[in-house]
Amino acid sequence: MNVSPNPSKAAPDKKAATKAVHPYPFWSPRFWHGMRFGDWMRLWGSHWFKAHPLRLPMAIMITLITPMNSLLALVQRAVFGRRIAAARISQPPVFIIGHWRSGTTLLHELMFLDSQFCSPTTYQCCTPSHFLVSDWFLPWCTSFLLPKNRPMDNMEAGWDRPQEDEFALLTLGAPTPYLRMAYPEDPPAHMEFLDMRDAAPRDVAKFERELEFFVRCLTVYAGKRVLLKSPPHTGRIEMLAKLFPGARFVHITRHPYSIYPSTLKLWYTLDDAQGLSVPRQSPQREEYVFAAFERMYRGFESQRASLAPGQLCEIRYEDLVKSPTATVERVYRELGLEHFEQLAPRIDAYAAAQKDYKTNVHSLDEPLKTEIRRRWSGYFERYGYES
Repeated sequence: MNVSPNPSKAAPDKKAATKAVHPYPFWSPRFWHGMRFGDWMRLWGSHWFKAHPLRLPMAIMITLITPMNSLLALVQRAVFGRRIAAARISQPPVFIIGHWRSGTTLLHELMFLDSQFCSPTTYQCCTPSHFLVSDWFLPWCTSFLLPKNRPMDNMEAGWDRPQEDEFALLTLGAPTPYLRMAYPEDPPAHMEFLDMRDAAPRDVAKFERELEFFVRCLTVYAGKRVLLKSPPHTGRIEMLAKLFPGARFVHITRHPYSIYPSTLKLWYTLDDAQGLSVPRQSPQREEYVFAAFERMYRGFESQRASLAPGQLCEIRYEDLVKSPTATVERVYRELGLEHFEQLAPRIDAYAAAQKDYKTNVHSLDEPLKTEIRRRWSGYFERYGYES
């Protein structure tokens, strides 16, 4: 059974993959809207409160909204503070890892169907400091502001869809490479958090504190095992395994000729939607795609030996698309996860519902293919993408 059997045959213009394709009106939700006022002021102030004239209304709106987040965060602390501090993470989280656009979202959507897991939703990742007290009313009030589909891949969007916990860390003010989206034309922030080399101990402590806080909040909210998906976690597996002893990891790979153009489109789309400056087509962003990949996998390959047997399962996107039920069954078997028999029919139903979904198709010229093959040769060889 194939999740996406009918990719579009017409390759788009090469420039289309690197163009901002979804201009958001200034009132549309951004992840910065969920920040507390102090975190927002630190971010904006660190760039001398600059914003492109076209983005100034967005910046002003964020400035007006963030004090409400600070207030709601205080309410959550007063109501749930003791429960959050005392929350026991009895079952270690399961992490879905792999480079951006390698199929992590599809795998997340499939495992999200398993009722034994709790995955953070888009709303919870936007409001990690107060969703325990606001989840019952704010999503309902603001759902009309969200696009129906994600602009980078046309998958379903919504406050209740599973989301990357990296966005929650961003919103909580943790050091993360996603901070570059605010000012995409500036040198990228916190590249060291793609492989954890040379990360300052103070920053690592802040990152771990916010991630553990978020997982505790999810545990209080649902009382279930937490399932997380974040591509940047790929180069952090050693730290995550120490923070959450017994954690499981599912690593998914995809052909680099698909990863590169799709990731480039992803960053142009997110930078256009989230940026306080207006992104331009530039070699700087292309180099970022290359360098981030190299750094992420340098970290992953150097850290994977630190995991115990049964903590890591590796799959290919191509297999997941071709045989989603069988591939996820292998994940459950290798990681020692239970109750797959209850999940299998849900995966079959999901695959049937998505049969008309069309993946993006990108055309690459030969010089670019040669450069991708040169820069990412280790990935080609290790994961069997020689052809």
